Amino acid sequence: MAIPDYQTIMLPLLKLAADQKEHAINDVSEQLEDKFDLSEADKKQFLPSGRQRVFRNRVGWARVYLVKAELLESTRRGFFRITERGLKLLAEKPKGINYKLLLEKYPEFEAFWKAPTGPIPTAQTATTETVSVETPEETLEYAYQRIRQNLAQDLLTLVMESSPSFFEKLVVQLLVKMGYGGSIKDAGEAVGGTADGGIDGIIKEDRLGLDVIYIQAKRWQGTVDRTEVHKFAGALQGQRAKKGIFITTSRFSNGALDYLKTIETKIIPIDGGELAQLMIDYDIGVTPTARYETKRIDSDYFAEE
Repeated sequence: MAIPDYQTIMLPLLKLAADQKEHAINDVSEQLEDKFDLSEADKKQFLPSGRQRVFRNRVGWARVYLVKAELLESTRRGFFRITERGLKLLAEKPKGINYKLLLEKYPEFEAFWKAPTGPIPTAQTATTETVSVETPEETLEYAYQRIRQNLAQDLLTLVMESSPSFFEKLVVQLLVKMGYGGSIKDAGEAVGGTADGGIDGIIKEDRLGLDVIYIQAKRWQGTVDRTEVHKFAGALQGQRAKKGIFITTSRFSNGALDYLKTIETKIIPIDGGELAQLMIDYDIGVTPTARYETKRIDSDYFAEE
């Protein structure tokens, strides 16, 4: 089955604590994975940041809200136990636990929800129909990915509208920011422009120039097919080169990508989407407008000697 949202997780989580023992959130997460019969792929699915698994994040927030409603109590970091209120709710045999139930039954949860630092939307608008099934981290990360994707599309449009010399400059700056080519001056001397709007050349793999990488970059509208990649691979073989980068503003055909897997020469394909993402990662043509930090408790700070 698909990964359940954290409202769906609340009741099974509370039931697992019904033995009134202290439970570790990590152990409970594993038990709930089995209960929901998650596939191995679902178990390993991460949030966009790659820092936490989706299911573990949802279990964590289900616990947070049950604690805020005083159905569970935190006993120490990462551990919890059911409360008398939690046992009483289980005795009522609810079909499920969600925002509507928590807001209607428990003033402590409503106070938390209405607080300025509480979640969004506010308690007045929170219902099972309007509240997102995403955890706060998911909402933040997916919103960030949408903003990033829109930015990438805008960047690619501007790249396609730029001149061949500007595109050459862009690629040189990007590769140097990524650690190739030594300095802008060195890289600029190694890479030269062509009349068809693309650039071809050689660039140092490292600052010392212990190895070189051949580059082909084309501002294309159409798909780069196997023929074009084969030409580049042949040129590398003619130079006895073992490494190359093929950059395009469009995309590669499946045939081209399959061909790259069969040859000995290492050629890295970078399509328009990846080019735009690399530009964002290395601050080429973009500037920060706002920065948000999420923080966690520093347990070492509170450890008394």
